[in-house]
Amino acid sequence: MTIETATLAAGCFWCIEAVFDGLPGIESVESGYIGGHVAGPTYAQVCGGATGHAEAVRIVFDNDRVNFDDILDIFFEIHDPTQLNRQGNDVGTQYRSAIFPHSPVQEGAANTYCQIVVAPKLTKFRKKHAERLKGVAA
Repeated sequence: MTIETATLAAGCFWCIEAVFDGLPGIESVESGYIGGHVAGPTYAQVCGGATGHAEAVRIVFDNDRVNFDDILDIFFEIHDPTQLNRQGNDVGTQYRSAIFPHSPVQEGAANTYCQIVVAPKLTKFRKKHAERLKGVAA
């Protein structure tokens, strides 16, 4: 058994927690706040948008049963990282999409994933909707 930790923000932490909590190989999932400048913020403070925190989950997983690439696949499937500071009806900076790597290996995997999966989607979108983009000539 090889235990690792991943920390991800993808909108409402309770929604993310529910997805990952039921997967084989996931040892625990804990919701919380990350990335802000206020120590121990309350829910109301975070919702106010001035603390800089994101709602996130810390996932402890058995890498022999589910690996970080699998977790990234699910992460990008369950939310839309192109929605700035929101996920569906949840609006605010605390609902932003973010990956908080715990190791250089995780950081490399996340950057690679974004280049392989996200970049082509973004290119396709920009090509199809060039006239809608700010500061981009059609």
